[in-house]
Amino acid sequence: MFVDPPDYDLICTICQGVLRCPVRAACHHIFCKKCILQWLKRQETCPCCRKPVNPSLIFVMFKLSKSIGRMKIKCTNEIRGCEETFSLSEQYCHSLTCLYELIPCPYQGCRAQLLRRDLGTHARHCEHWSQPCSMGCGTILSHRNQADHNCYRQLRQEYEAKQRNHRAIAAALQRKMKRMQSTMAHMKRQLGLICESLEGMDDLHEVEGDEQGESSSSSHGTPSGNRNY
Repeated sequence: MFVDPPDYDLICTICQGVLRCPVRAACHHIFCKKCILQWLKRQETCPCCRKPVNPSLIFVMFKLSKSIGRMKIKCTNEIRGCEETFSLSEQYCHSLTCLYELIPCPYQGCRAQLLRRDLGTHARHCEHWSQPCSMGCGTILSHRNQADHNCYRQLRQEYEAKQRNHRAIAAALQRKMKRMQSTMAHMKRQLGLICESLEGMDDLHEVEGDEQGESSSSSHGTPSGNRNY
């Protein structure tokens, strides 16, 4: 992986790999931070000299980490044909663009694994290929409908469908409005009948009141006439 073999001093005695985030214990031995912390969970002694190690007295060696980051390495895809070399710190960025990186097909339903450089060729033949129309009409294109797709026709069909939907909604609102108007007219007629009924009852009460007054005055007048005789 490394262009030049790393020095022995840069090898972690726990994982036997090149130091990752190197830290130094109080006894001056250097390890990967992750390796020594996991080791200390089992026993709190240095794996090299067996002296006690206090986890709070472990210090990150930033300068050494930067030096390791500048070491040249080969691409992990060398076996597939990549001949690039770069700094260890650039490994992640390179993996995002390496043409020889093995990646899955990005189209849903396709299980193919292929090199990044072959994606374009694969997409032209993949039966699961799909993407939105580049003209912005919103249609999802596939190899089956791409040749027959017409943005103008598609948009016109959608426009006409929306017009039909709007007309149907307007007609439904008009019918509802007519029903409401009919209901209000019926309620007005009912209110008119109730008012007429109430007026008739008031007139009846007035007639009955007048009749009772006349009968009362006639009954009072008869005895006084008898006393004169």
